[in-house]
Amino acid sequence: MSFLREFWLFGLKQAYACLFGGYLLLLMLLTSAWYPIEAMHRYDFIFLAAILFQVVLLITRLETVREALVIVVFHLVATVMELFKTADAIGSWVYPEEFIFGIGNVPLFTGFMYSAVGSYIARAWRIFNFEYSGYPAKHLTVFLVLAIYVNFFSHHFLPDARWALLLLTLFLFRRTTIYFRIIKTPRQMPLLLGWFLVALFIWFAENIATYANIWIYPNQSAQWSMVPLAKLSSWYLLMLLSFVLISLINDVRVREPGAKSESESG
Repeated sequence: MSFLREFWLFGLKQAYACLFGGYLLLLMLLTSAWYPIEAMHRYDFIFLAAILFQVVLLITRLETVREALVIVVFHLVATVMELFKTADAIGSWVYPEEFIFGIGNVPLFTGFMYSAVGSYIARAWRIFNFEYSGYPAKHLTVFLVLAIYVNFFSHHFLPDARWALLLLTLFLFRRTTIYFRIIKTPRQMPLLLGWFLVALFIWFAENIATYANIWIYPNQSAQWSMVPLAKLSSWYLLMLLSFVLISLINDVRVREPGAKSESESG
């Protein structure tokens, strides 16, 4: 019974951590199936609805000011990348519907999709009381994510370094364990595995979003098809980038394996 209770609470906490992302995904699906507002483009409605939801989360204190700051930072970082990726000369993907709130080929709601990832990590970090062992030096993680971010742009002109960056990620975090608490007893898993599970979840969400015509890849222009599993490598690197960005504003509590956390020893 204790296992079932802990498993149930784990699911509830995960749902709470995914609150913003789940809302966006549901909004995309609903407006894809039925959107009756002729006076407003669907993309613009999603943008305004996302802002309104953020305000509600802050007023109800379901989201902290720090978590809202994370969303703003991710929105800016993501919009720069989106402007590049959707440029006519690059065309990695397109947003097929019309919009008013946007820059270039990028509707402004797109930044919220990346923000949902950052929001999830920041909220999960808080409610699961993350601690780590074997965490690499922070300056090395910053160097790694800078290289990852640059490669998202440079691989269009230079050899793609993603596999080298993935190998470097495996090397730096090979001994890193993440500790989390659902109720009181600390649980743990390799951090690399945790990132993979979240990246897999994002890949599923990406398939739902492309099916809902939020954005489409060139191979989906004639007919929708599932996003290739190879895209997991990009989401894995994005997860790492998101995680390290949040580690810069959160306290990375490091402990030795087997040692008790402050909450346990207290």
